[in-house]
Amino acid sequence: MATVPVISVIDDDASVRMAIKNLLKSLGYIVHAFPSAEAFLVSPQLDETWCAIADVRMPEMSGVDLQAHLRSQGNSVPFIFITAVPDESVRKRALKDGAKCFLSKPFDESVLIKCLNTSVQRPRGIAIS
Repeated sequence: MATVPVISVIDDDASVRMAIKNLLKSLGYIVHAFPSAEAFLVSPQLDETWCAIADVRMPEMSGVDLQAHLRSQGNSVPFIFITAVPDESVRKRALKDGAKCFLSKPFDESVLIKCLNTSVQRPRGIAIS
């Protein structure tokens, strides 16, 4: 397992995906970016990811559905969600399923960094309550 946290960014908006990737790389994280939940699910980075940052709304599988799918497979990777269209019922579902943070676009980079730092402190494999 890598000693530097591996972060996966999943967002169908290329500009958001690359902006987050560049920010996190500048902070020393190993970052992989994916245009869809499906691309992330078939990637070799799935099992090495310490934290996933995902858009809520994506074409095929939503970020919240991705989190639910991974939980059903026994994967407890922490999730941070970002969305341009905040929806309270979706936020509650995401947090109930263990999301660490639920941020509305545009969001303050410092808030994302704080969420991420909290998320990667927890060792992989420990359930998030």
